[in-house]
Amino acid sequence: MNDVKPSALLGRTAFIAALMLPAMASAHPGLHGHTHGFANGLAHPFSGLDHFLAMTAVGLWAVQRGGKAIWMMPLAFISVMALGGMLGMAGFGQFPMIDQAIAASVLIMGIFIATATRMPAAPGIFIIGLFAMFHGYAHGAEMPATASGLMYGLGFVLATAILHALGISIGVAAQRMNAMKMVRAAGYIIAVCGIGLFFS
Repeated sequence: MNDVKPSALLGRTAFIAALMLPAMASAHPGLHGHTHGFANGLAHPFSGLDHFLAMTAVGLWAVQRGGKAIWMMPLAFISVMALGGMLGMAGFGQFPMIDQAIAASVLIMGIFIATATRMPAAPGIFIIGLFAMFHGYAHGAEMPATASGLMYGLGFVLATAILHALGISIGVAAQRMNAMKMVRAAGYIIAVCGIGLFFS
């Protein structure tokens, strides 16, 4: 596996995803919400167990998958999440059962980690992207009315990159301590939480 430092991954994913976000400025210009919008966006992924677990799980699974997946999977998640966020801010359509879809993403990611699932890169990235769309749409749809779309989007992109880096850091540390069984155990816990979220 390529030894990619979590700090380097954080900077890379946040920078590339940020290039996608200027369109968010027109999605909702806000009234006086630049600082307010960034703070809200930064806090949003940390405010719910569903987002926190799913985004950390992406980092954990990327480490299990190894190779280029350690940066491709987080980058795919952040990129598609930014698109979903724009759709949510613009009020484009409706995703039915969005909360259940997000809970299902936590459950499935937990199962992937618990079973150390390895699959070809393309379907893995497709699954990650699908989950990211739901999470991003929820972020965008829940943006405060007075927030700047651009700053809010930058906030939740940065928060997501931090959570991905957290998952990667835990996974890399477990590898170095020859303790990947603990990562798989964490996967079971994440999956159980996903079941609880699905029925809550």
